[in-house]
Amino acid sequence: MNTSDDIDIAPYIDHSLLVPTATLEQVDYWCAETQRYGFASVCVYPVHVSRAVENLHDSKATVSTVIGFPTGADTSASKLFAAQEATENGATELDVVINLGWVKAGQLEQVHTELAQIIESTGQCVKAILEMALLDQSEKRKAADICMDAGVQFLKTSTGWHGGATVDDIHLLKEITRGRIGIKASGGIRTPEQALMLIEAGATRLGTSRGPDILRQRFTEFQTTS
Repeated sequence: MNTSDDIDIAPYIDHSLLVPTATLEQVDYWCAETQRYGFASVCVYPVHVSRAVENLHDSKATVSTVIGFPTGADTSASKLFAAQEATENGATELDVVINLGWVKAGQLEQVHTELAQIIESTGQCVKAILEMALLDQSEKRKAADICMDAGVQFLKTSTGWHGGATVDDIHLLKEITRGRIGIKASGGIRTPEQALMLIEAGATRLGTSRGPDILRQRFTEFQTTS
C-alpha cells in the first residue's frame, strides 16, 4: 500500500505564473523550472502562450492558459475567441473560469453552452474553474454536474483570488466525479503537507506557483528524517 512518502508530487503540478506583472524573462524561467522538476505543465496568461510553447517544444510538459480569468464574467464570444487563439498559439490545456453569476441565478444551461462551445471548437483539455469559495454546497454540486455534462476534463477548485483549495472541496468533487474526470486543486498550496493532503483527498492536479519550493521543502524533510 502506498504511503504519502511514496507520492511524487512533481507530476501533479501545473507550475503557475499568473501575476499581472509577469515578464517574458519570468516565463522563460518558469518554463525552465517546469522542465527541470518534471511538472505536468506551465500555466501562463494567454499573452505568454506562444513564448511558453517555444520554450517547451521539446518537453513532455504541456502549456496551459487561463480563459475568462479571474472573474469568469467575460462574454461567451470573447471567451471562445480567447480559447481559439490560445489553441492556435499552442496551448493544449485551457483553464476556463465559469460565469458565477449564471450559477447563482440558476442559468446553468448558459454555463453548459459556453463550455461546450469552447470544447467543441478547440478540441483541447478544458478545466472548468468553479471558484468554490463563492458557492454554497448546492451551487457547487450543480456547477460541477453541468460542467461535467458539457464535457470538461477537469474540475478546478478556484482561481486563488477568493480563497484556496480545501480538502473538503476535493472530497466533494471526488464524490461527484467518481473518477470520471480529473480534479485540480488550486490556490494557497505552499507546503508538501498541503499538497499531499489534497492528493490523498482526490486531487489529480495541483495549481501552484510554489512548486519548486514545495519540492525543496520535501527534500529537506526527507533528509532530516532519514
